[in-house]
Amino acid sequence: MTSEVVAAASVPVPGRALRVREIATELRRLRGALIPILHAIQEELEYVDQGDIPVVADVLNIAVAEVHGVVTFYKDFRRTTAGRTTVAICQAEACRSVGAVALAEHAKRSTGCGFGETTADGRLRLDEVFCFGNCALGPAVQVGDKLHGRVTPARLDAILGEAR
Repeated sequence: MTSEVVAAASVPVPGRALRVREIATELRRLRGALIPILHAIQEELEYVDQGDIPVVADVLNIAVAEVHGVVTFYKDFRRTTAGRTTVAICQAEACRSVGAVALAEHAKRSTGCGFGETTADGRLRLDEVFCFGNCALGPAVQVGDKLHGRVTPARLDAILGEAR
């Protein structure tokens, strides 16, 4: 990638950059402020945009790479808008042993997106989770705030049909 492309990709939307700077400035005195700042940005602005990263780094006087590393390491931080409904499929060992891997592949094919992505129509976001505590009823899937157990590909299709 050329430096011009990298620079263009990290240019924040002016109004958004101003709000990100305000949020970061309000919270910068917290101990370990980076993660609370990123959570606050995501809560208010839906996701942490690539252009938000240098703004936060500037306010905290830390390296852009450090902020980027935190955003990309923790699955809690979205880098795109979330779908109206989140579909989370457990990928922990207990669920994997009863079909969660195949269920996830089916979900990816049927939605057209991978984990951490949102469907083109913006209705569904597909995520992986590592244990809902519903191990006896695996594979487990959470759609919105409703947990489903013993989900088969056919049952997932029915659940997603309702969610759409």
